[in-house]
Formats: sequence, C-alpha cells, structure tokens
Amino acid sequence: MRKKVLSLVSLLLILTMLLSACGGKTAAPAGETIKIGWIGSLTGDQAVWGTCESNTIKMLIEEVNAKGGILGKQVEGIYYDTKGDAAEAVNATKRLITQDGVVAILGPNASGQAISISAVLEQYKVPDIATVATNPKVTVSDDGKVKEYNFRVCFIDPYQGAVAAGYAYDKLGLKNAAVLYDVASDYSQGFTEYFEKTFTEKGGKIVAKEGFKEGDVDFRPQLSKIKEANPDVILMPYYYKEVALSANQARELGIKATLVGGDGWPSDQLMTMAKDAIEGSYIVNHLDFNDPEVKPLQDAYKAKYNLSMELNGYMANDAFLLLQAAITAANSTDPVKITEALTQVSVKGVTGTIQLSKENHNPVGKQAAIVKIENGGYVFQEKYGVE
Repeated sequence: MRKKVLSLVSLLLILTMLLSACGGKTAAPAGETIKIGWIGSLTGDQAVWGTCESNTIKMLIEEVNAKGGILGKQVEGIYYDTKGDAAEAVNATKRLITQDGVVAILGPNASGQAISISAVLEQYKVPDIATVATNPKVTVSDDGKVKEYNFRVCFIDPYQGAVAAGYAYDKLGLKNAAVLYDVASDYSQGFTEYFEKTFTEKGGKIVAKEGFKEGDVDFRPQLSKIKEANPDVILMPYYYKEVALSANQARELGIKATLVGGDGWPSDQLMTMAKDAIEGSYIVNHLDFNDPEVKPLQDAYKAKYNLSMELNGYMANDAFLLLQAAITAANSTDPVKITEALTQVSVKGVTGTIQLSKENHNPVGKQAAIVKIENGGYVFQEKYGVE
C-alpha cells in the first residue's frame, strides 16, 4: 500500500513538473488584455528620444486603462530597446509578435530601423506605426508598392527637404547653399536629395557638398571646404549630437551662414551643447512646441516624469491615438482587421489631424512648422508647405 501511495505521489509530482515546464509562470487568460508593442532606442545617442517615446506610451496606456481600457479590455505595453540598430529592431519585432503576442507595434523613430522590420511585419501580418521615421521607403518599396503593414504619422523626407529648400530660398532669400550630411543615414540622404532638387529648381545653387559618418566628432576638414565656397545657408540634415558639434566648429572657423535643419534637431540636449552656435537657425518641424493645444500633454508629461517632452513624445502620442481609434473602429484585436482600419480612421492629434492615405500610408495634408532658434528657445514662425 505504501508503495502505491508513493507511486501516486511521484506521478502527481511528475505531472506538476510537466505542466510547469509547458506553461511557465501562470499566464492571464487569452484575450484578457490588449498587448501593444513599442520599439526604439533606449541606449545610445538616440536614447533621449526613445526614452521620451516609451514614457509617453506608458503614460497614455495608464490614462486609457483608468478610463476602462479599449473595447472594455485593459491595455498592456511591452517595450524593447533597439539600441539604434536595424538588426536589433528586427529581433525585437519578432519577439513582440511571436513571444509576446502584440496586436500592433508603435515606433521606431529612425528610418533605417523602420525599413528593416518590413519583412517581419509582412510575414506575421501585424501592423507597425512609425513615429518620426521620415524616409519614403518606410511605407513604400523601391518598386512603388505600398508596404501593407507599415504606417507612419510623420511627413516624409522629400517633403521635409523641399520645405527647407523652399523656405530658405523664397522666404529667407538665401541663394547659395552648402550641404553637410551623414552618408550612412537614410534620413540624411533623403533629406539632402530633395533639398538639392527643390533649391536648384527654384534657381538656387549648391556651392558645396560634404559628407561624414555618424560617430564622427571632427567636422573641420569638411567645414573648411564649405567656408571656401562662401554659402549663405548650410543644410545640416542629421541629429542633435552631430549638429551641436558641427555647428560649434563652423562658428569657430568663422562661418556666418544661416544653418537649416529638420526634425532631427529638436532636443534640450542641443541647446545645452550648442546654444550660441545655433542661434538664428531654422528648423523644419512637425509642430509648434508653444501651441496652447499641446500644453496639456506637455504638462502631464512634466508632472509624471519631471522632464521636458521631446519631439518624439508628441509623435508617439499621435501614433497611439491613431492605433486606439483603429482598434475601436475594427471592434477587434485581430491585427489584420486593425491594419485595415488604420486607413479608415481620422484623429485630432497634437501635430494636426492624422488621416493615413491608402496609397502610401502617410498622413494626408500635414503642413510643416517652421521654427527659429532664438535665445535658447524654439520660436514658431509659420506653417509652411510646398506642392
């Protein structure tokens, strides 16, 4: 009898171990929460933006859950650091879909990372909404075919480059331009291409064009050549760290030209590193930071994290609102149905009304905000667009 009892106990222990091995820790019942993924840079030079993006999504999810969630279900955010690397972005996307079971992904902000995950999204039929990934190839392939599961809430590099060129030539009266750009960046290359195209079509002249690679810290050789060309405007289409270094060195070399950049510039870090060097510069941006309509979001973020909101936080806000509207409109957590709904809904975001085109998955009719740097602050000039 004792042997039978021991055998029964042993059998129960074995069954328990098998069940534990199969199930891991106790999981919530299927469908109890809506899982949304986020990917972006939490380490590296772009961490300041990725941190703001992920923080914003966390704050919005808390607010939504406090109001009852979406479709009556609580929302769960799952976040992965891409370390600013395209391969890491691919791995993170696979984990979010195959292991975590997300219904959609928000981010990344960088074009190279957003482009790299397209095949994974297509394979598993899960949508992604990029935040500040502005290269055209994020949503449209080289053959002109729209990528079914890639979306974005920002305008694209051709538009941004054309706006910068148009404003410099038509509004500022600058006729001779130099370009300093990152040869390894999809963002920088796309911006440069369309700036040059629009500027020369208007009658302007590109008097110098010099390249560097991300991570470089000495721009004096390139800037010395630019100085010899005597431009009245220099396009710097890259991110705040290199902007600060190159702007400081340009001024040290005695270059007086007006500096122009895009949405890679705005950051508190930029002001700390190069306040005097960038005084009087112009930026093509997605919104006016001082618009009263964005103040509630700024205040909420400041109160929660004791940090100022970066550009990426505003874009993450609008991406989340769009996704929330799509899930609600689809009345489903099926990723394919959510994908279909993303081009059927419209939301009022802090960067404007967001409605995505079925033809290219880009927002329709978004104008750029021209911002001037004055006294260490961003001063809105006007909304400006080009055909």
